[in-house]
Amino acid sequence: MTGKRIVITGAASGIGEAALAELKRRGARVLGLDLVAQQPEMIACDVRDQESVDRAVAEAIERLGGGLDVLINCAGLATPQSAGLAPDARALAVIDVNMVGPWRMASAALPALRAARGRVVNVASGMAFVAQPFAAAYAMSKHGVVAYSQALRLEHGDAISVTTVYPGYIRTPIHKDSEDFGLTLEGSSPEESLEDAVSAIVRGALDDPPARDIITTRTGKVTVALTRHLPGTLVDRLVLRAARNGLKKQSLTNASPPLIEFADRLAGRTRTP
Repeated sequence: MTGKRIVITGAASGIGEAALAELKRRGARVLGLDLVAQQPEMIACDVRDQESVDRAVAEAIERLGGGLDVLINCAGLATPQSAGLAPDARALAVIDVNMVGPWRMASAALPALRAARGRVVNVASGMAFVAQPFAAAYAMSKHGVVAYSQALRLEHGDAISVTTVYPGYIRTPIHKDSEDFGLTLEGSSPEESLEDAVSAIVRGALDDPPARDIITTRTGKVTVALTRHLPGTLVDRLVLRAARNGLKKQSLTNASPPLIEFADRLAGRTRTP
């Protein structure tokens, strides 16, 4: 059993909520950060606001007895938008929460983590390796998380470890915005279980020695290996074929106009105005 002192963001739902529960079950002392704090083990925090982050991290460290062993950056948004349109406020929020949020959190927690010779676990995504249509902001943010993990490791690897976790598609509330947009990854991306992602995060938080990178499933490892070694043009064709097949299986009646137009182009359809 572990008595590690842990803070995890995005802990009110989805992967973060499940990871918090599993870490507690294993004996860790865990506090969750999220926009809304409705449970005793939660602290209100907006990872888009440095003052909010600094205040929440300071409170968490105090409640954990004056120290911190592990920071898990799990907060995330997945609002879709066309890469061919100027980024709107929601797309910019995805980048702010997913990519800049971990930077803000780590900066606030770093003195305590260095003192404890602790670790940071950053939750990226399989989309850090290969993007999907209408996921420009999300894929960019997860690419950025990987780069930030590397930079943090290079600068502070003398005192802390940094692990990057790469979940695939998991059916959680993060995909609601995509579903409202008319887009789903079901049928175009292999589905992983919530338990796979939680297990990977727990390994990142507790395993000794800590891993540098954790891809959640065997299928994910194969996919990453293929995207790294296949020609880029072939990867693009495979992604578009999967997208075409996925779109065929879903109704586009209430989908957004950019998605309908994209589906028509993939299928070679021409609509009469």
